[in-house]
Amino acid sequence: MNDAFALIASFPEFKRTPIVIGESDPEGCAACKGSQDGYRNGTMYSSYTAASFPREFEIAERYGVNLEGALTWAFEFEDQPPFAGFRQLASDGLDLPVLNVFRMFAKMSGRRLAIESSAGLNADQIRARGVRGNPDVSALASLDRNKLTVLVWHYHDVDVPGPDANVDLALDNLPIATGNAKVTQYRVDADHSNSYAAWLKMGSPLPLSDEEYSELEKAGQLVALEPQKSVPVEDGKVDLMFPLPRQAVSLLVLTWM
Repeated sequence: MNDAFALIASFPEFKRTPIVIGESDPEGCAACKGSQDGYRNGTMYSSYTAASFPREFEIAERYGVNLEGALTWAFEFEDQPPFAGFRQLASDGLDLPVLNVFRMFAKMSGRRLAIESSAGLNADQIRARGVRGNPDVSALASLDRNKLTVLVWHYHDVDVPGPDANVDLALDNLPIATGNAKVTQYRVDADHSNSYAAWLKMGSPLPLSDEEYSELEKAGQLVALEPQKSVPVEDGKVDLMFPLPRQAVSLLVLTWM
């Protein structure tokens, strides 16, 4: 991508041509399955997706090219058992965690905002070394009139247990100077918006009963971490603190009158 954007930028007549990345994916064999591809069922794939798509905009900005969008390359595999390990957004009709990250993206609108993270990596660091030392804890934010959305992820290339990230999300220069904002936090982690984890907790039954399938359908929907709450805004600032597990993603939606 870096080289492709650089090449496009080298031709002034093409530099502002809209670019759509047709296959924005972690590897090249969607129809392969095996232990090495088991990450696709769970939160490693969803947190990778949250972390990787914003870096495409970062690279596009570097070269001044017009990145209009990016698409994942996923498939539907008929007559296969659930959680077989294919690269897909839903398995046997059961939504996977990665689909809920796309649902989070869909809730974001307006203009993209600048963010700073003391625990985030940039695109060059990830291209050079991956995310194998410290995890990547960073964010993507957008503002649309009276709605601010912030996507926060905690990603690592090695899918093993690790400590939570203690996120201190400091928001400033909000369009509302004082008053109250309503906050909803959506979450994808081991306990939320995750049909695969729910299936493992069931004991990985196959075939699924109608009752089990219905329960997993519900577990695969995007859900809020907690009920919507009101937070004070002072001088256009809000400070939100929360733990974010490894390989988890949160979307915070703030609205005000």
